[in-house]
Amino acid sequence: MVDLANRLCEQYDITIFTIYAKGELESQLSPKIKLKSLCDKTYTELSKIQKFGMSLKVLFLKRSIYHNKIKKDYDVEIAFLEGPITRLFMVKNEKTKKVVWIHNDISLVFGKGIKAKIKKIVDKKVYSKYKTLVFVSKENLKNFQETYPNIQNEKKVIYNYLEKESILQKAEEIKQSIYAKDEINIVTVARLVPQKAIDRLLKVHSQLLQEGLKHHIYVVGDGPEKEKLEKQIKEYRVEDTFTLLGKKENPYPYVKQADYFGLFSEFEGYGMVLEEAKILNKPIIITDTAAREAVKGYSNSKIVKNSEKGIYEGVKELISNQNIKKKKETKKLEYNNDTIIEQVKQVIGE
Repeated sequence: MVDLANRLCEQYDITIFTIYAKGELESQLSPKIKLKSLCDKTYTELSKIQKFGMSLKVLFLKRSIYHNKIKKDYDVEIAFLEGPITRLFMVKNEKTKKVVWIHNDISLVFGKGIKAKIKKIVDKKVYSKYKTLVFVSKENLKNFQETYPNIQNEKKVIYNYLEKESILQKAEEIKQSIYAKDEINIVTVARLVPQKAIDRLLKVHSQLLQEGLKHHIYVVGDGPEKEKLEKQIKEYRVEDTFTLLGKKENPYPYVKQADYFGLFSEFEGYGMVLEEAKILNKPIIITDTAAREAVKGYSNSKIVKNSEKGIYEGVKELISNQNIKKKKETKKLEYNNDTIIEQVKQVIGE
């Protein structure tokens, strides 16, 4: 979104509205872009009670929040993320064109429990309020149509905008070695949430170490699962080989210097980080999700079954013979950002 907004702000007057303030990527936004936030603190600065209170506020006071904090003379309002923002921006406004971006597999994003079933029912009404629904992959669109077959609003697939040269440049900002040379290093970049299944990866890592297969896993990212994962790392006694690096404004040197890039999620929409890993010419291993679309045609990749056993077998093979690492990607990756920009402009309209 940062790259896309920075490109579009040359032609459009853009305001970005967030639930929480002071995001780590705010500094990368063009000064032409205006910022608004519902809460003037970051998510991590809030107590558990405050976080719960914020969730209730968004759930029950969305009309008040929209009219007092969001509504203005905007021609177009784009909800760019599933969940609270999508529910806030669905509030009716006859003067504004409503567009929603859908990055995830909507059939799985809220889990499988009773809360998920309620959200599925609620969100059927929410998504029907938008004129245009934009999906970042064909698989996302397919899963949405199977989940909500009666929503007939305009639907489009637009792949994520990506600044290739910027990624290559940022990857060179750390020159010194990040990882030990005598270890097999696997890095993943992921928000610490249940969807990313880091706890599942942790179990596999511990089991492989017990079998004498030495390797080191690094996780770039932060999120609500951090404390739980830190506790599990101690329980498995893998503090020296499973490292939570925290969130990094520039994750690219960590990806470039690693031996492998992994994405072991329970579900994905497309997996933008995979495109970034491909640009950095990394061998990739992923679980079988909608993200398979991102590695289609990329020979230096491996897709494993989306289960603990599948991850175990895949990582074990990777560590044991390193065949995937020996492949050399020769296909030059090209990104036609101009086409993506034109597609976005068509959605925005005149």
